[in-house]
Amino acid sequence: MRLRATLAIAAVVAGALFLPAQSAHSADKFITVGTGGIVGVYYPLGGAICRFVNAGRKDHGYRCTVESTGGSVFNINAVLSGDMDIGFAQSDTQFYALNGMPPFKEKQPKLRALFSVYPELLTLVTRQDANIKSFADLKGKRMNIGDPGSGTRATTELVMAATGIKKEDLRLATELKFVEMAPALCDNKIDAFTFVAGHPNAIFQEAAASCASSIAAVTGPGIDKLVKDNPFYAKANVPGKMYKGTDNPQPTFGVLATMVASADLPEQTAYIITKALFDNFDDFKKLHPAVANITKEQMLQGNTVPFHPGALKYFREKGLLK
Repeated sequence: MRLRATLAIAAVVAGALFLPAQSAHSADKFITVGTGGIVGVYYPLGGAICRFVNAGRKDHGYRCTVESTGGSVFNINAVLSGDMDIGFAQSDTQFYALNGMPPFKEKQPKLRALFSVYPELLTLVTRQDANIKSFADLKGKRMNIGDPGSGTRATTELVMAATGIKKEDLRLATELKFVEMAPALCDNKIDAFTFVAGHPNAIFQEAAASCASSIAAVTGPGIDKLVKDNPFYAKANVPGKMYKGTDNPQPTFGVLATMVASADLPEQTAYIITKALFDNFDDFKKLHPAVANITKEQMLQGNTVPFHPGALKYFREKGLLK
């Protein structure tokens, strides 16, 4: 039921993006936002940003639309190639792109940040009958390692390396899309899946409501070293009692969801996008529990690439940065 409700909300948000063909501007400028799966957090938040931009199009002449994508890695490649104007990406994936680390083959010096959005935690969801209490228990199990091109996949591979788990150690390694993970778990096709996301999240709610599942800990010496060696990571807990089957807080670590662009994006475009969100900040915070407690100051933290000049212009105008 919760998943259907989320899909319905996403459809309403997406529907709000399609504007009448008649416009006060004969040649509107278009902004395309790369998000993620439609049941995740990126998609409805991207829709909200577009709605804020579109509300002011009579003044600035910009029209904004969202696209559902594979996630962080896909979005970064898309904005750098010019296929999209802006996109959501995890702060760690920003770092890998800037420095040419896997899954990126070359350094991406043109990657720029607009703002951070909310914290995302690597969350390990398991079937209760699989007896998986922590990431180390995944050897010999059937696990979804993530959709290729997603930040979840990149982070999961790092955690596997840090904990000494190879793909060959798994009984089965699937590459399901976000929307397929909970059904596969509850249909007993996999024993566990990981997903980097804000909480609460419809995917975790679906798994908790549909079958006997639990969230397991992501801890250990390898995780401690991974967090210590990477400044964009921080330890955190998935709250207890947020999902059926998980009564106690489960330790893990996380990153920040951010909005990225290319240095080639015009300064005015980046400025309009940033202004549209920050000028409607209170409305934005009401859209999803993941962003309910953020502050404007926090949205300027956690990026691992330089700010875009258009975003900097707005922040300095409002006194958020000197």
